[in-house]
Amino acid sequence: MNSLSVTVNPSKVPELVFERSAGYWENVVKRLLRDPVAMGAALVILALITMGIFGPWLAPDDPYQSSIMKRLKPIGFEGHPLGTDELGRDMLSRLIVGARLSLFMGITPVIFAFVIGSVIGIIAGYAGGWINSLIMRTIDVFYAFPSVLLAIALSGVLGAGITNSLISLTLVFIAPIARVAESVTTQIRSRDFVEAARASGANAMTIVRVHVLGNVLGPIFVYSTSLIAVSMILASGLSFLGLGVKPPEPEWGLMLNTLRTAIYVQPWIAALPGVMIFITSIAFNLLSDGLRSAMEIKD
Repeated sequence: MNSLSVTVNPSKVPELVFERSAGYWENVVKRLLRDPVAMGAALVILALITMGIFGPWLAPDDPYQSSIMKRLKPIGFEGHPLGTDELGRDMLSRLIVGARLSLFMGITPVIFAFVIGSVIGIIAGYAGGWINSLIMRTIDVFYAFPSVLLAIALSGVLGAGITNSLISLTLVFIAPIARVAESVTTQIRSRDFVEAARASGANAMTIVRVHVLGNVLGPIFVYSTSLIAVSMILASGLSFLGLGVKPPEPEWGLMLNTLRTAIYVQPWIAALPGVMIFITSIAFNLLSDGLRSAMEIKD
């Protein structure tokens, strides 16, 4: 598995718009709705989320029911449109039901990291000085390791399982999100409206709540959405290595692992979970790019 690093990509962080108004956000939504690529990606994500929520009812067959007589049946086999896996379980049902766990493992760590990383970055960016140096130098320690190796090491220390995988991935994503939050907050704290609020006697908490949060959360959110695709790949990788979801749960990364021995017998069947991971990752990346473009200042 190739090394995968999570770095702060400036092109993923939209240009800052200070003192954003309701009209600004209305224009963002309008520009996003006019972006056919972003809307197409949003529809794909909506379909995947629907699969995740209603998967057990949408699945045409029991995703846990095995049949040795139906092992590795090809795509189009009677009663199994996408064939069967190495234990004779219906692939279509397992892919549909597996969307829930796969999306959960991809989105949840980013949500936790968004909250924790935003708090850390905003504190570091607004405080400045030695507090900023202490926090950011600590964050820099996480950049010394490739994301894949760090996630594997943390999961290995904590042990296999869904909860430990979520903790590991959350720790991996805190660092890049905190750095984006610190960078944006550092720019905002020197703006005239923040200096005016400080001169008027407003305390730090009021300034952060009223003037800082509204300006930093947008860029941080957009950057965080671009990490969902990375999170899904890392979560799938942990499951592939046996450090994430445990059998017989239908999770796309785990399905790739269990089907790897069938790649010479039914390569199309073995590739299906990877195709789902690829489609989901591309959809989240395209939606993130659309959000970034929509939030840029327009003349």
